[in-house]
Amino acid sequence: QVQLVESGGGYVQAGGSLRLSCATSGRTFSRYTMGWFRQAPGKEREFVGAISWSGSTIYNVASVKGRFTISRDKAKNTVDLQMNSLKPEDTAVYYCAADSGVGVHGDSYFYDYWGQGTQVTVSA
Repeated sequence: QVQLVESGGGYVQAGGSLRLSCATSGRTFSRYTMGWFRQAPGKEREFVGAISWSGSTIYNVASVKGRFTISRDKAKNTVDLQMNSLKPEDTAVYYCAADSGVGVHGDSYFYDYWGQGTQVTVSA
């Protein structure tokens, strides 16, 4: 069983930065692919990026365009999402998710465990 808890959300002006963190519990965390998703009001959940157990990353380039970076610390069992140059359209609830399967995926279908989400609000 894996439990995920996000933190670090908040309110920031456009152009600012935030760092989200996802704390995990579970003995096999280090072997899971970890993903970040977001959902804005009235919109579908959107893939942001993911990191494999070996550290390989993929991003939703159209949305984040090099502004966001995912990292993981296996010793601390955490996964972070560094968000820079934030825009009002980045406003959403951000979710951390864990995929126990093989490969790195952008489709939420592949993710078995989800956190409760953390709100990020970017003002113009």
